Parts: sequence; structure tokens; C-alpha cells
Amino acid sequence: MAGIEYLNVKELGTPLGPYSHVARARGSEHIYVSGMVGVDASGKVAQGFDAQCEQAYANIATALKAVGADWRHVASFTSYLVHSQDIPGYMSYRARAYPGFFPSRIYPAHTLLIVDRFVQEPLLVEVTATAVLP
Repeated sequence: MAGIEYLNVKELGTPLGPYSHVARARGSEHIYVSGMVGVDASGKVAQGFDAQCEQAYANIATALKAVGADWRHVASFTSYLVHSQDIPGYMSYRARAYPGFFPSRIYPAHTLLIVDRFVQEPLLVEVTATAVLP
């Protein structure tokens, strides 16, 4: 995958979800996608947690495409949720969506954090991505 090696370190045990412990990137250009939220191009906030996840990841795909990248170039994600109660829903969304994004079933590194709120009160999830082009 685009000069990225994904590793799961035996001494760290099995990852708790669809991610790898380490992403080692070798490439000439690094792409940093700002936090994407569940808002479409017209500014409309998607209704419901799952719909916001779908929109946030669609926005990441659009940002990657704008620089000639796609999911295979992603080395890592950082995700932020407002409510810890949404962790199971987020894990479920990823379990459904990631096999389509990453058919090899080898996943980028991923960090998940809980935060107080986002720039707009109705937003529930935000995801950043780091990608590497060869």
C-alpha cells in the first residue's frame, strides 16, 4: 500500500478494533487532512451519529481525491467523539465501512479520543487523516 507498512506488534496483543498498532510510511509527500465532520458541502449537518460518521469519511475521501490520493495512502486516523456512549456505534460503523475502504483488511493506525464538544454543538464525530504519496 503506497509505501506504507502496517504492523501489529505481538507484544502489544491483538488490536481492539480495525486498526494496526504501527504504520511505517516511506514516501515523498505527506498529506494531512484536517478534522472532517458530518457536514456536507452546503453546510448541512447530517442527522444522527451514523450519518455523521458516513459524511465525515466521505469528506475525507473527497479531500484525499483532491490531492490524488485514496484510502490506500492513509497511514493513520485520529477520531474524536463527544459522547463516550457513541464508542460502540463508532466501532460498529468502522466494522461495516472499513472493509470497503481497505479490502485487504489491513488497517491504518488509529487513535480514538473523547472531547467536550466541537465548533458546532450538533456535531458528534470528527476524524483526521494522515496519508503518504510515493
